[in-house]
Amino acid sequence: MARSEDAAVVYRLRDVRKIREKGGFRFELRIPDFTVRRGEFLAVVGPSGCGKSTLLDMLGLVLRPTSAREFFFRAQSGKQQEAGPVSILDLGEPDMANVRRRSIGYVLQSGGLLPFLSVRENILLPCRLNRMRGAEHVDALAKALGIAEQLSKKPQHLSGGQRQRVAIARALAHRPPFVLADEPTAAVDKLTAKEIQKQFKTISRNLGVTLVLVTHDLGLARSGADRIFGFKVQRDAENSTISTLAEYKGAA
Repeated sequence: MARSEDAAVVYRLRDVRKIREKGGFRFELRIPDFTVRRGEFLAVVGPSGCGKSTLLDMLGLVLRPTSAREFFFRAQSGKQQEAGPVSILDLGEPDMANVRRRSIGYVLQSGGLLPFLSVRENILLPCRLNRMRGAEHVDALAKALGIAEQLSKKPQHLSGGQRQRVAIARALAHRPPFVLADEPTAAVDKLTAKEIQKQFKTISRNLGVTLVLVTHDLGLARSGADRIFGFKVQRDAENSTISTLAEYKGAA
């Protein structure tokens, strides 16, 4: 990553393979070339079983690739870039956990909110894990997402759309440079989904956050993403599946 234009690259994956085997079934995800630049909003679209979760787990530094020519991640702090890219292949588990905790936000499909904490306490969790102050930032995020009146409530008293907005606020609370969102609007209606995605994109842009969103809804992806990726899936008679990540050229 020596060229000057690479200063904007957050992720670069080249010739990455992840193989998973279970119960006689073999699944292989192939990523020939995947580059994410600072400030982009990328959507990854595909049906169940095509490798979306495996891709997110690798980008989230939860899974290591089986093999790779390059797997670089440029850790940042908000809009301030750190010294340079990190090769994930060279990191031990403690270092991966530190990078993951500081530099990546994650929005779960289920929301993943803790029922015994208030909305404010849920949003503040990443700040506490990173020993950061976050009260003012939480208030600003809550206002931008339309949940300022819900901060003292418990998650079980919120609507589905409100819970997902809280999950988005929590992912952004510690000012990570990179956020992964796994089907964040799957549990709400299409109109609410578009509203949430628009808010998510606007706030991410304002904070200088790079966003990768996984969805099964190509129409939703087209309505907001800068670039869209999908999967070319090949299955054979020997219980083996090969899924290759590829960009939809001109789709967005």
